[in-house]
Amino acid sequence: MSNKEQNRLGRGLGALLGEKSEVDSLRKPVGYVNKEIAGAKPRQDTSDVLRIPVNMVEPNPWQPRSTFDKTALEELAASIRSLGLIQPISVRKLSEGHYQIISGERRFNACQMAGMTMIPAYVRDATDQGMLEMAIVENIQRENLDPIELAMSYQRLIDECSLTQEQMALRMGKKRASITNTIRLLKLPAKVQHDLKVGLLSVGHAKVILGVDDPASQEMLCDMVVKDGLSVRDLEREVRKLLSSGRRSAGVRREQELPEDYTRVLSHIGKYFANDISLKRSSSGRGTMTVRFESDEEVSNFLKALEQAGL
Repeated sequence: MSNKEQNRLGRGLGALLGEKSEVDSLRKPVGYVNKEIAGAKPRQDTSDVLRIPVNMVEPNPWQPRSTFDKTALEELAASIRSLGLIQPISVRKLSEGHYQIISGERRFNACQMAGMTMIPAYVRDATDQGMLEMAIVENIQRENLDPIELAMSYQRLIDECSLTQEQMALRMGKKRASITNTIRLLKLPAKVQHDLKVGLLSVGHAKVILGVDDPASQEMLCDMVVKDGLSVRDLEREVRKLLSSGRRSAGVRREQELPEDYTRVLSHIGKYFANDISLKRSSSGRGTMTVRFESDEEVSNFLKALEQAGL
């Protein structure tokens, strides 16, 4: 999306939102105040989030990224000061009072830049990967996790346990598309993740917002929901209204420009397939729909659903 296009969209959303400060005043930083500080107990649950002094944490010497964009790091630090750390880092315990980062070094650096002395983290032993996997899976099944915690748990199974999405789907008894869609929530800006985490935003809202590619536009759409209490359908209508008024451009994916019936078709079929479904329609109503699948199982599950519905 060009800067000109972003500016047009920003003005359109800004007119609907009013003063941004009204929305930001509703947000409070995410905290992990009810968790034990690392080292307080001899045994720790590796599925839990603990608060660790930053001076006990060291970088991972095998970190593949040797440099981090300074401007982006400063922006993340500013977000952390305002909203707290949405996604805890993961560390392994090397010895008593000594931890090493497994994933989240960029977040760790930003927390230091933000002046944090304690950092939320998942703690795991240097070995025993199988027990870690069981602990994470058990935590997913046992706890009433918010959508971001669930997405982070899935991502940990990928990063720390080397599981594929297909393997996770089998272990969790869920469709692979469900796993994929949940992990996609981690692509949202920190502000949107915050509002989803604390319940100001629903997963349905987040899915509509994920249809917008530009992070600034995603944040402004999120502000609309928080400020005006929009339902998912209200949000979809506002996006279409912006389209028709000419204040919207290439940031919204093609399927959101379709009539509502077409959007519902894409939504229903998309439950059974992990890949994107594309639908092209001319002004006369003629068009094509393309379904991309990754396995015979996806097609089989879709067929079963049709047969059960008597179609």
